[in-house]
Amino acid sequence: MPAHPQRLKYLMPGWYAVVMGLTGLSLAWHRASALMGEMATGFALVIGGLAAVVFAVLAVATVLRGLHHPAAWADDRRHPVRHTFIATLPVSIILLATVAVALFGPSAPALVLWWLGALTQLAVTAWVAARWWRGNAAGGLPWASVTPALIVPIVGNVLVPLAGVPLGQADWSAAQFGIGLMFWPLVMALLLVRIASQGLWPERLMPTTFIVIAPPAAVGLSALQLGAPPAVGWALWGMALFCLLWVGTLGKRIAALPFGLPHWGMSFPLTALAALTLRLATPGSALAALGPVLLALASLVILALALGTLRGLRDGSLLAPEPVASITPVAT
Repeated sequence: MPAHPQRLKYLMPGWYAVVMGLTGLSLAWHRASALMGEMATGFALVIGGLAAVVFAVLAVATVLRGLHHPAAWADDRRHPVRHTFIATLPVSIILLATVAVALFGPSAPALVLWWLGALTQLAVTAWVAARWWRGNAAGGLPWASVTPALIVPIVGNVLVPLAGVPLGQADWSAAQFGIGLMFWPLVMALLLVRIASQGLWPERLMPTTFIVIAPPAAVGLSALQLGAPPAVGWALWGMALFCLLWVGTLGKRIAALPFGLPHWGMSFPLTALAALTLRLATPGSALAALGPVLLALASLVILALALGTLRGLRDGSLLAPEPVASITPVAT
């Protein structure tokens, strides 16, 4: 990633969605090891290692950005949409801890990493939700700011049990899981009301619509981790699968868009659905066939996103000023 200070000005928090996609893919390949053997474990290790490297690079770049461009960081916090992507940082830390536990087992460093991510995610959730009390005032919750990106800071808490349970923190994991579970239906309702009253979010944010797949898929994985009966996992799998089919109707519109950072919003949701499918699969079942197909889809999408990112960094279309999207409210 270019380290030129001027380009670092545009290193928005949403870049950590790259880490979310890679860690999600690592976990999905790890889930596939029961069906596909050591090859899947090897892929999980390589992708997990790549996710850690990308996170380290982004973390250093984020610190440098804060030193060279403190006003840009302040702008991110004030931005009606971009502030929600700040949560991709603690969610990435939670997922890195989850990868470490899945691949190497519980450990003290993983526990420290998990607590760092979980508590930071809780703080970000409280900060984002506190803005809602302002209503339509500056920094509040105008309809223009209600996009699928709002799911990340509010619902990201449901990921905590994935590593928290094997790390011996089941009680806290269940408590923080409940926070995400409380807000998930609320955010979905806000999104539908926004569509009805204002129309869809700007075209450049259309790929983030895939984020609606993530809550049922992640809730299903965490609920099973917390000991929920298989029927609960199946119910949530059905929700996630329908969300994929639902969002898939936007496929042509998304494919016609020029590549941008919002496309990484497609990555983690697809990996979460693949992981849940593989979690529910038993040898010889339909899901044992569907799981690898969804895993292949997620892998190909992330490969395409990675290639698009490399091209964008090379030609300067990424780490550049953000296009201004026009939002025209529907007349009432």
